[in-house]
Amino acid sequence: MNFIEGEILYIDKPYTWTSFDAVKRIRGALLRRMKIKKLKVGHAGTLDPLATGVMVVCTGRSTKLIESLQAGVKEYIATVALGATTPSFDLETEIDATYPTEHITREAVENVLSRFTGRIEQVPPSFSACKIDGERAYKRARRGAEVNIKPKILVIDEIELLEYSPTSITIRVVCSKGTYIRALARDIGTALGSGGHLTALRRTRVGEVTLDKCMTVEQISEFLKEVPIEMPEEASSDNQTDN
Repeated sequence: MNFIEGEILYIDKPYTWTSFDAVKRIRGALLRRMKIKKLKVGHAGTLDPLATGVMVVCTGRSTKLIESLQAGVKEYIATVALGATTPSFDLETEIDATYPTEHITREAVENVLSRFTGRIEQVPPSFSACKIDGERAYKRARRGAEVNIKPKILVIDEIELLEYSPTSITIRVVCSKGTYIRALARDIGTALGSGGHLTALRRTRVGEVTLDKCMTVEQISEFLKEVPIEMPEEASSDNQTDN
């Protein structure tokens, strides 16, 4: 494999790891194996630390493909707790309000989910990487500053209800780039009159890449130790750029 010319790797990002953590691990393993100081490595589509699943990592000249790769349709399995909200819309922050759930039926959930298919407007979470005047929104949110983010247009192709109870639902979502599943959990909870927040998220597909094509972090570490690596004669640490 030629990681300078460019390779694409598929990994199953672990729980609590940031996307940068995964990229850093792969870059570090390659630098040690290739005995070079710099190598361009990037990822297509960020996953929140509390999410797991498909992550596409590009090296060398393949990083030029990142924009097209992350534009692919994505699929998620998400669990949404009903009856409570959190400021981050997931488990990163503590519950800030509770609501009744006795009125929630399976039929009501299915009716609400149907409203979120097709082209919709979505306001990204305050605890997100969206930029406001050059600053990440989550940095403002964490210090208690006001966060105003404009709604974005996105497309949700499918929402399927996999599991139901009046206090928790699990859904399968097929959607476009830029969809925040945490924000979708918030909006579903609001539409049900119960509040809601994300308690589990797994990305199962990015474009044509599915979980069965991904390696775990442990597997990728062993793979990068053993796979034959091509080093062009003209390649040197001086002509590589870091990312």
